[in-house]
Amino acid sequence: MTEQVEILLHPRGKGVWLITDEVVKRLPRLPRRGILNLVICHTSAALALNENADPDVRADLNEIFDRMVPENAPYYLHTFEGPDDMPAHAKSVIVGASLTVPVTDGRLNMGIWQGIYLCEFRNQGGSRRLVATVIGD
Repeated sequence: MTEQVEILLHPRGKGVWLITDEVVKRLPRLPRRGILNLVICHTSAALALNENADPDVRADLNEIFDRMVPENAPYYLHTFEGPDDMPAHAKSVIVGASLTVPVTDGRLNMGIWQGIYLCEFRNQGGSRRLVATVIGD
């Protein structure tokens, strides 16, 4: 079995946002075993698996990303779309545009403290589109 759906996420401000429940609600029926592949169709946001219990982790990650790739660096050439645009592209490359999660017994098989995150790197990124592909038996 292979099924694919698109998931439109509502606009969020810059930050690391837990979207596990939002994604799971929009998935097709999951197989007994298989994989879920998620791809974000944007170049200034990313997807990640990480700690889903303490919100301080999300705040810390945002701070780390901003220190690693600051806005307004004098060496950026791509500046037409604003000071947050080039850093958003770079952060997206660092984090990644896709996730693969195993499916076991019809459920996502993640660690107890893991969640799916939208890493929004633009101050006002707009809605974000994901493509979810479920492969299994």
